[in-house]
Amino acid sequence: MGRERSGPAERKSLAARSATVTVMIRAAFAAAKSLKRDFGEVEQLQVSEKGPGDFVSRADIMAERTLRKELERTRPDYGFLGEEGGETKGDGRNRWIVDPLDGTTNFLHGVPHFAISIGLERDGEIIAGVIYQPISDELFWAEKGNGAFIDTPNARSRRLRVSGRKEPARALVGTGIPFLGRGDHASYLRKLEAVMGRTAGVRRWGAAALDLAFVAAGRYDAFFEMGLAPWDVAAGILLVREAGGMISDLSGAPYVLGGPTLLATNGGLRDAMVEILS
Repeated sequence: MGRERSGPAERKSLAARSATVTVMIRAAFAAAKSLKRDFGEVEQLQVSEKGPGDFVSRADIMAERTLRKELERTRPDYGFLGEEGGETKGDGRNRWIVDPLDGTTNFLHGVPHFAISIGLERDGEIIAGVIYQPISDELFWAEKGNGAFIDTPNARSRRLRVSGRKEPARALVGTGIPFLGRGDHASYLRKLEAVMGRTAGVRRWGAAALDLAFVAAGRYDAFFEMGLAPWDVAAGILLVREAGGMISDLSGAPYVLGGPTLLATNGGLRDAMVEILS
């Protein structure tokens, strides 16, 4: 992984961030080491089934343990909510919300599209977020009021902006499709049919954190999904907002973390997407 050995440019980039975001990034890098190693050995992974179509791997569990250890080392009083290990109460104000491996099914099938997602909630509001894709070595990060950024192997701390497209016919839309044992398939298919008929294309890559990061980066013009958990979206919704985008539920009402539906758009497509999805 390119960032394991920090050079002068890396240190300069990290120094420009808050101490809290630096802690989050370093935790993500630490967890990514084992994920990259295990990704190369997916056939040997110990995998147990949590439910129909919903799997948990040893890599998933170990990554969460690493994240918890790294975050607690510097912020021992903060609470922690993780996909695998549940919730630990903290000081009542601050809570890490963590998905150690967003895109588990991709990971287990050798598809190189997955991420580590870390959000920091303070007094009920997400104030910092980090999403790291170990394979592409893309790091998305945001702080409330300070903007959203991307670090790649070739560029550091480039500011993110949502796209400027306003016509649905030109929009590329990301989504998450319900699978075996999950969600209301009939309801989703009606919405998908409407989106297919009004937009330039629909993509389903199987990692909601990265879908939201792609909206923030202008790669997608909108993204919608049902049934997402807080750890799926905590970091991503801040990225979208700080990049100038909009977050709501599918009806256009304010989104509540962990709510049943989520819509992320650039500033010009929200009303059109609400109308299409209705």
